[in-house]
Amino acid sequence: MKSAFWKKLVERLDKMDSGSVQSQFLRLVSERGLLESIFHALREGILVLDADARILYANRGACRLLGIPEAGSAGQLMSRYLHEIDWQRLVSLDEKEWARMATREIEITYPEHRFLAMYLAPLENLADGRNGVIMIVRDVTRERDHTAEAIESERLNAILLLAASVAHEIGNPLNSLTIHLQLLDRELNDLPPENQESLRELLNVARGEIARLDQILTQFLKAIRPNPPNFESAQLPEIVAETLTTLSAEIQYRKIVVEVEPGEDLPPAWVDRAQARQAFFNVIRNAIQAMSAGGGLRISFAVADRLIGVAFQDTGPGIPPDQMTELFEPFQTTKPDGHGMGLMIVQRIMRDHGGGMLVESLPQGTRIQLHFQREDQRIRLLPAPKDARVDEEAP
Repeated sequence: MKSAFWKKLVERLDKMDSGSVQSQFLRLVSERGLLESIFHALREGILVLDADARILYANRGACRLLGIPEAGSAGQLMSRYLHEIDWQRLVSLDEKEWARMATREIEITYPEHRFLAMYLAPLENLADGRNGVIMIVRDVTRERDHTAEAIESERLNAILLLAASVAHEIGNPLNSLTIHLQLLDRELNDLPPENQESLRELLNVARGEIARLDQILTQFLKAIRPNPPNFESAQLPEIVAETLTTLSAEIQYRKIVVEVEPGEDLPPAWVDRAQARQAFFNVIRNAIQAMSAGGGLRISFAVADRLIGVAFQDTGPGIPPDQMTELFEPFQTTKPDGHGMGLMIVQRIMRDHGGGMLVESLPQGTRIQLHFQREDQRIRLLPAPKDARVDEEAP
């Protein structure tokens, strides 16, 4: 492929002196270096393939996305890096077929699991006189993840809205049942003593089941109708200690050994103290209940540039791989008396805090990390200087 500049240059070579030729040569070298720098600076991958689908050029973005070595990539077959495409057929497509193949998305697993958007266009008259292909590759993994999250969020919101109305309708008869059980309890006093004990036992069972249902409804409504965080500066080790005190009786009963790493030099976090305590409570209680025969719980802290992390690692049985994708689904639980909303509430709290949550199933146990924003690294809106404000009284 020859541009008008190249044609003119070739035509005038015989008439140019050595100084002019050298000047034009240096100009071409400079322009080539500039274009190389521009192409290598792009995050998108740019590749040029010849008629045999061999790589003529690949910028650094393409090498990074497709795992192509920067040195020695020229001349390698493209099928070595993308097996899903029939490259021999692709380079021989006619104009109509190119219109259908111009843009497509592919999924790759090497060098990393990614989704790539590819734009393909024919190139005519390469250096050998044959046609070739230019390919532009863009990483759309995050976009796909965000789209999937948005769809999942809409689906979950619709489910939760419906469930909230159902929960509200269930709550009313539960209150009525509680009142009538209290009335029945009073009526029992008029029965002979030998009949009271068995009937009172049945009433207590009914009360317990109603209380359990009421707790499930309360937890569920908290999860779907959360209050906005009331942020303040707080030390995460203090909140963890308060939570452990609340759960101390259950920890002792289940024979759990808790080890907490000291976090004396940690910077303060920017959190809603009550919501952070709720998140810690749910995570620790899940860990405790997972170790029915006793075990250990290790709590540690870590600091990054903008975040403070709290890690909870137990020695329980871990999470089966087929259940990892359902951890944050409502009503999904492995516990016989669980309601499957504990981790969903934690996820919502962390999202509202602008933080993150990571769950790992280890060979022995589960590790959950919660990341909060550092108070000293949060973004603050500064008031405008007085002399920059518009003087409303000025004519």
